[in-house]
Amino acid sequence: MMKFVLPPLREELALLPGPVLADGQPSHTLHDPVRNQFFQIDWPTFEVLRRWHLGDPLAIAREVSRETTLQLQAEDVEEIGVFFRDNQLLRPPFGKAADLAERLHKRRGSIAQRLLHNYLFFRIPLARPDAWLGRWAPRMDFFYSRQFLLMTLAALAWGVIEVYRQWDSFSATLVDTLSWSGLASYGVTLATVKVLHELGHAFTAKRLGCKVPAMGVAFLVLWPVAYTDTNDVWKLTERGQRLAVVGAGVLTELAVAAWATLAWAVLPEGTPKAMAFLVATTTWIASVAINTSPFMRFDGYFLLSDWLAMPNLHARAFALARWDLRERLFALDEPPPESMVRHRRTGLILFAYATWIYRLVVFLGIAALVYAFFIKAVGILLFAVEIGWFVLLPFYRELREWRRLWPVLRGRSRARRSAAIALVLLSLLGVPWPAHLSAGGSLRPAEQFVVYAPPHAMISALPVAEGQHVNAGTVLMKMSSPDIVSRLDSAVAKVERLRWQTSAAAFDNEQRAQWQASREQLSAAEAEVAAVQADAARYAPVAPFSGVLRDMAPDLRNGTWVATQEPLARLIADGDQIAVAYLDEDDVARIAVGDSAKFYADAPEGPVEPLEVTAIDKDASRALADPELSTLFGGSVVVREKNGQFYPERPVYRVTFKAMHASDTAALHTWRGKVVVSGRWEAPGWRYVRGAVAVLRREAGF
Repeated sequence: MMKFVLPPLREELALLPGPVLADGQPSHTLHDPVRNQFFQIDWPTFEVLRRWHLGDPLAIAREVSRETTLQLQAEDVEEIGVFFRDNQLLRPPFGKAADLAERLHKRRGSIAQRLLHNYLFFRIPLARPDAWLGRWAPRMDFFYSRQFLLMTLAALAWGVIEVYRQWDSFSATLVDTLSWSGLASYGVTLATVKVLHELGHAFTAKRLGCKVPAMGVAFLVLWPVAYTDTNDVWKLTERGQRLAVVGAGVLTELAVAAWATLAWAVLPEGTPKAMAFLVATTTWIASVAINTSPFMRFDGYFLLSDWLAMPNLHARAFALARWDLRERLFALDEPPPESMVRHRRTGLILFAYATWIYRLVVFLGIAALVYAFFIKAVGILLFAVEIGWFVLLPFYRELREWRRLWPVLRGRSRARRSAAIALVLLSLLGVPWPAHLSAGGSLRPAEQFVVYAPPHAMISALPVAEGQHVNAGTVLMKMSSPDIVSRLDSAVAKVERLRWQTSAAAFDNEQRAQWQASREQLSAAEAEVAAVQADAARYAPVAPFSGVLRDMAPDLRNGTWVATQEPLARLIADGDQIAVAYLDEDDVARIAVGDSAKFYADAPEGPVEPLEVTAIDKDASRALADPELSTLFGGSVVVREKNGQFYPERPVYRVTFKAMHASDTAALHTWRGKVVVSGRWEAPGWRYVRGAVAVLRREAGF
């Protein structure tokens, strides 16, 4: 704490009136014109500043307590002095140049730290638009008028109605733009929309009397983001004016999106309509999904911060969340970082937890993209920087704070209980657990024969009825075809003619000379008769095994013509049912032949059958032999289709099961459902360790 006379404030600082804070107390804004930084100060700090000339913390505290309803101690004044000193708001004393240089060096950090900071975030100002904005801002009155607002709302309503009416065309256009050229067009459109977004901030700030010293591009983890320097809005005393500046960018994008949506709906096919589509879709997605998010420091965050009248919202919410975490884990009975009503504090804590989860997902995704888009050596380095800075460093800082609190923690019963729970949870990761592996599968009869209609067939007889049991060799149905009869009659007549020619060769010299050719023609004709008779056999399909005839087409009657390859009936063999499923390489290593399993049909009326593993393919399936189990048909195996074949996107192994107690319900159909296998016991943590080692081994080679 400071034990000396307070140094004087810097003379160039400006004290401006600020908005009323959430708790009703007045606030002021302290402007540092050298760095163009603003500091919002509360009522106690303002009263201390009014008496700063006294120089003595104790005298200032007594004066404030005597003249106002505030009750301050000398320590409170000293804390304000420390804040002013750390933020370089005090006049530097003479002869302390070395101390100032050391402080500057410490603030800048080492070369490695500066490189890291510049990689994570840096700005490039491209324009100084203040004078230009001053000339053009008065000409923008129409876009801030009530008439333009009503026109935009009408355009939005009309455009939404037209998109609803033409949704098929709209969605088809969206799919067509998902190409490399389409993505390039989206990039150009997004850049243009973001320029308009920043101009919305700039013009609104200028109309309210603020300076806009710079506009340019900021790079967040090498990702370009347009920015506008609107720090001058801290001079505004009305919260509504600040909200107007912060929300101007999003409102500009939404207005552009509304008019672009209407333009797409009413323009004829061509380049203007395509450009309107790009602007509309890009703007809606960019505004709603990115700019309005309060979890990153974009417009949504500043809108929420100004609406709640809580500057530095993230830092204050994070401090409350860390306090809440320590209280729940260790019951330290420490006061919260700042006093506020209970419901607001609870909301900020939940907001902090949601922000942490959101950022964890985003930063992991950014790290993966950085690794994927750079050469391998650089990608690994940048991936490590991303994970270390954004993911591991916050955990390290919190653990370091716990270590500082260790003398207090070890005496707390809540801390011991939390440690015991943590140890139990960690031990559960290392203790083997029974495995219940699930995968999509199908249950079917072990043998089945589907009767398909041959070409140009007409039903002539149905000797077997639906559900009737037949023996092997039974004719299931009879069909006729004028085409097959004509072909057979023609082939038989040709055989008879050639036989007569070969038999008459003994009595005719001319026929005797052609006897050898006639014999060859006769053999070909007899083969043709056999082929036609084989085709004719398809018109009277015979049961290849004993079973029950099921799924007979309900509209089959004598004299009915059927389409080629139309399924007419299915013969289900007497015997067991089997199930088939596909497991990935990690799961298939945990099962063996003889393991028990269970099949659960997707349909509510379907069977639930106990199973036993009978076969496991040693090699991964190159093509999916059971298309109904692919995601394209509602299954669980992710595949890609090419030339009628279905190829799994990741290695899967075909596993065959035997139904232990085949039921009549299971024998009726082929059922699709889920197969759950009782596999070998394994510690949950081991799977993650094995996966991490496999990834490291794969990525270690260059």
